[in-house]
Amino acid sequence: MERVFGEPKVELHVHLDGAIRPETILHFGKKRGIPLPGSTVDDLLKHVSYKTPLPLTQFLEKFDHYMPAIAGDREAVRRIAYELVETKAKEGVVYVEVRYSPHLLANCKVEPIPWGQQEGDLTPDEVVSLVNQGLQEGERKFNIKVRSILCCMRHMPSWSPEVVELCKKYRNNSVVAIDLAGDESLKVDTSSEHRKAYEEAERCGIHRTVHAGEAGPAAMIKEAVYLLKAERIGHGYHVLEDPELYKELLRTKMHFEVCPWSSYLTGACLPDFRKHPAAQFRKDQANYSINTDDPLIFNSTIDKDYSIAKEYMGFTEEEFKRVACPSQETAPSLDAASWLSSASEEPFPVTG
Repeated sequence: MERVFGEPKVELHVHLDGAIRPETILHFGKKRGIPLPGSTVDDLLKHVSYKTPLPLTQFLEKFDHYMPAIAGDREAVRRIAYELVETKAKEGVVYVEVRYSPHLLANCKVEPIPWGQQEGDLTPDEVVSLVNQGLQEGERKFNIKVRSILCCMRHMPSWSPEVVELCKKYRNNSVVAIDLAGDESLKVDTSSEHRKAYEEAERCGIHRTVHAGEAGPAAMIKEAVYLLKAERIGHGYHVLEDPELYKELLRTKMHFEVCPWSSYLTGACLPDFRKHPAAQFRKDQANYSINTDDPLIFNSTIDKDYSIAKEYMGFTEEEFKRVACPSQETAPSLDAASWLSSASEEPFPVTG
């Protein structure tokens, strides 16, 4: 695909387990003797990727096809982190924040053990260490900056206390923030472990983002902002259903992590891209970024999302620079939204 925006870019919302190379999945499936739904890249992609909208439940089922080949394997965990850096460098991204659940890549000291694995010896703590190693090796090799965000999962509040502790432990070693992902119908109770984890994150100065208002209503964004003290919102499209909330978040410059192609394929937004919330964000000069989300499953690169924004939403070179370029002159709001400085005082490596 032709690159519609050739300047250095920032990406703030991409899932590590949704960005694995199919070749890598096949390699570890064969090496570990784990059956996969296809023996070639094309066959595998027929099962793990899709191009027309599916319900969220069917989207989530895609992970079941390939995660058993990756989770619980030290070499695989480190390699997928390294390869993500290489991929993003090739896409012209110079700073990326990648997110993942340490527990979903572990097979020890996690209950329940995910993906039907047998118990092994890879803990969530070591998963974070391995991902950090892969990211840092990629940084050195490909000369871009990478940081990570650790995800709590809405359906597993019992994991959240450890997630925030891992954020604290590795906060000076690639990890910059905590996230809450998963089924938005599972609200955060006022006494939940999710809320307590976010309170601890705020107390310790750990940055906070929350998946909210993607498939769920604007009320979920309110919950994220006012109960969990989120500094950024993952997706957030349904904020437009609450004009007063939207007005307030515009005023406070809340950052929205927008993923156009993802929002189409998950049914989060209307299929007409001309009516996409990002088009309204553009008109209102909101604080937002353009991201891929799960490029393996959506069979995409960041250029796909930029192409959609240009073709259907009226994006210009100037708007791309405003929301995507890592420089004080063109994107001061994005500099504030990204959390590079939380783990490093080095400036963005602007090149080209």
